[in-house]
Amino acid sequence: MLGLAVPTSPSWVARALAAVDEILLDHAHCEKKAASTVVSLIFRYPDEPGLAAALAPLAREELLHFEEVLRHLARRGIAFRRQTPSPYAAELMKAVRPHEPARLLDTLLAMALIEARSCERMGLLAGALEDPGLVGLYRGLLASEARHHRTYVELAAAVASAAEVRARLDALAAHEAAVLAAAPAIPRLHT
Repeated sequence: MLGLAVPTSPSWVARALAAVDEILLDHAHCEKKAASTVVSLIFRYPDEPGLAAALAPLAREELLHFEEVLRHLARRGIAFRRQTPSPYAAELMKAVRPHEPARLLDTLLAMALIEARSCERMGLLAGALEDPGLVGLYRGLLASEARHHRTYVELAAAVASAAEVRARLDALAAHEAAVLAAAPAIPRLHT
């Protein structure tokens, strides 16, 4: 359903559980970046039919998730601060073709894969964490992450044929798997 080429390694779960506060801080940064990326797509493609209307609610929801994660950080006594980012998203985006309309298609599908990976990993966290508040946070976000994934794939289907969407999603998923395999073993949501 989520279009991922490989499942998350059990070693990621162990690494995440050993550094929950770092994962939570990274999660806040991921939600902030997701909102920023959605808004930048609205600015970059104002003439793309239906794109702004579909993305505006997603941007608001990403900011609500950011606020929710900030509340969990505060509850744990953790200040929101800078953090060395994971190279995941930047490496994934290197596979985006530079010319339009391929750039829009690939960007939408790369965003779908990021949401898919987030959904998968939040499910793993919800099943492994002991803190009831964090379990509730991650269980509560699963449906949203899956819906965001689906929204990006549906938007991609509006700009390319079903066959091209499937082929590019498969190619980008294979690239995403390679990005994960090469990622440093730092405690981040997407490494």
